[in-house]
Amino acid sequence: MKNTKSFENILTEKYGKKGTEKRDKFDNNSLAFRLGVMLKQARQEVNLTQEELAQKTGTKKSYISRIERGLSDIQLSTYHRLIEIGLGKQLNITIL
Repeated sequence: MKNTKSFENILTEKYGKKGTEKRDKFDNNSLAFRLGVMLKQARQEVNLTQEELAQKTGTKKSYISRIERGLSDIQLSTYHRLIEIGLGKQLNITIL
């Protein structure tokens, strides 16, 4: 266990320190991926297809798919609409 590195150290070695272009790009892509995973899990919990969610929120199935795969830089207002209107759930954000 002596040679164990923290996750932050691994990220710094691979992508650089926070604030560098390469690290910022990684962090942004990571956030998009995490938001997509959370949306997909919540959608599946309420037994909706991507098509049904898109219809309820006035978007397209392909857009929902891109979000769930972490390929779309989604705005908070859009994410809020998908969660609260589309899924009937409450979106809570915590800043630590």
